Amino acid sequence: MLSEQSAATVRATLPAVGAAIGEITERFYARLFDAHPDLLRDLFNRGNQAAGTQKQALAGSIAAFATYLVNNPEQRPDLMLERIAHKHASLGVLPEQYPIVHEHLFAAIAEILGDAVTPEVAAAWTEVYWLMANALIAIEKRLYEQSEQTGWREWEVVERIEETADVATFRLRPVDGGPVPGYRAGQYVSVGVGLADGARQIRQYSLTAAPGSPVRQFAVKRVAGDATTPDGEVSNHLHAHVRVGDVLQLSAPYGDLVLDDTDAPLLLASAGIGVTPMIAMLEQLSLAGHSAPVTVVHADRSPAAHALRSDHEAYTVKLPDAQAVFFYEQDAEGAGRPGLADLTDVDVPAGTRAYLCGPLPFMRAVREQLLAKGVAPADIHYEVFGPDLWLARTAA
Repeated sequence: MLSEQSAATVRATLPAVGAAIGEITERFYARLFDAHPDLLRDLFNRGNQAAGTQKQALAGSIAAFATYLVNNPEQRPDLMLERIAHKHASLGVLPEQYPIVHEHLFAAIAEILGDAVTPEVAAAWTEVYWLMANALIAIEKRLYEQSEQTGWREWEVVERIEETADVATFRLRPVDGGPVPGYRAGQYVSVGVGLADGARQIRQYSLTAAPGSPVRQFAVKRVAGDATTPDGEVSNHLHAHVRVGDVLQLSAPYGDLVLDDTDAPLLLASAGIGVTPMIAMLEQLSLAGHSAPVTVVHADRSPAAHALRSDHEAYTVKLPDAQAVFFYEQDAEGAGRPGLADLTDVDVPAGTRAYLCGPLPFMRAVREQLLAKGVAPADIHYEVFGPDLWLARTAA
């Protein structure tokens, strides 16, 4: 892993780099997009760039990776690397793009830190970068080789279902009439769409049917912006313009939050549109005849906003030992419990494995409650929609 000399240099300079990492990543993206505007137009999420969340995620992952290396010289943070590699593979990131990132990232470091970047410091952080980059390249190569689909494929919308006022389900079949490749419950696909300004933007959506489905099926929530975040470009485009008969480009399925074959008790906790991977997991469990206890927890604004609620209930009922607990901030009477998710009086059997998906505050709160109930940290798995601002903090 990291050489002893570089480890000492990184350890000594990590506070300075960490303190400036936000400025460094901001300068990095400015340089990168000035030199390669096509990357912002056709690869990077413009909404995340505008909100600053992608910059925070990159900064956090670099700092976390470097910290992990100096604290654990014989290991590497595989959880973080796998999560990033799956996202990169879904976007079609290629090995030749890593030198481009290196060029502009290290130019940004030199600009921000100035004379502090001695040749020794530059060499040590270059070693950190290429350890991380080469690990990601290797994992992404494996993912591409394992995939039943190479590159992008055209899929025709065969059905559109209005789940709620803001959520629609799209069901698609391959335009070429070929087979539907397999996947694992909990995985997502990238969807590429052409927008009015000529950009081709890509977003990830969890598959909402169990593996073995003859179609690709995913649900999209229309993202409304606010003072700090723009409207969702792709989600609004899909809601406004995509109907039965239209064609979309989809990647192969990726994602490392997957339902393992296990006889252990399970807890599936979601909030808002985080329900989507849980629906595929629940259907898979019902088809497999999972006999151990399953606890289903969901939090939402109201029953009317609870997308896929009928599926949520139906798949839970099919399981021999399952309970569903729904929390609603509004109109909860007769439909669920009022307020935010609270596991205080929810039974969590010993040996439970938990899967979480939803906003970060929700997942943090649920994780803390599960830990308090004795669930092992290694048995709590999660998925984040968008840049993962949690993983980088917890990897080290």
